[in-house]
Amino acid sequence: MNSTKLTDNKAVIAYLAEKFPKCFTLKGDAQPLKIGLFQDLAARLSEDDTVSKTQLRGAIRHYTTSWRYLRGTKAGAKRVDLDGELGEELSEDHIEHAQKVLSESQKKAKERNDAKAPKTAKIAKSSTDKPSAAKTNRTRIPAKNKKPKVVEPVLTGEKIIDTAALSINQAVLVTLGNSPMKGIIVDIAKSEAKVQLASGMVVKVKPEHLLAQS
Repeated sequence: MNSTKLTDNKAVIAYLAEKFPKCFTLKGDAQPLKIGLFQDLAARLSEDDTVSKTQLRGAIRHYTTSWRYLRGTKAGAKRVDLDGELGEELSEDHIEHAQKVLSESQKKAKERNDAKAPKTAKIAKSSTDKPSAAKTNRTRIPAKNKKPKVVEPVLTGEKIIDTAALSINQAVLVTLGNSPMKGIIVDIAKSEAKVQLASGMVVKVKPEHLLAQS
């Protein structure tokens, strides 16, 4: 006897398919089960501790309400016992009931899948169908209303080699940044000069970073 008790319906059905392969199947449409098969199972598995009667009953219910079992419940199908022996043919009422349950179950499944569909797909589709607001606004501006781009003049000057060429209050260009900045010499040392920029800031600058402004 197996000391490990199964508690999952799918595991129980797999166990039954292994024990009774001519009755239970894991793939394709399933054959309708013999009426009273649960009692037969309980008797055959009475010495088997793997499956309790409660779990066995739940697994049979799960098996007989699956889509593949309901698909197998069709005209001409016959019920099967644990050993694969065919019994009575299905009644018309039983077939109609099974097909109705199958149809309703599939409909509900489709509704759940549609409800879970990501909304991002719709958003992405709408964004490809319509131009963005930014593009729309740009295309609506008449060309004649566009302001011409203002081009700043490039500041140039004579390169200074030594502080001896500098004088107090001299206008210069400081080339420390990306573009030259205007300034006035306020102090001169041996190797550098103090320059007051247009912003009011005073900086120390070496001669190689200065241009004499004409």
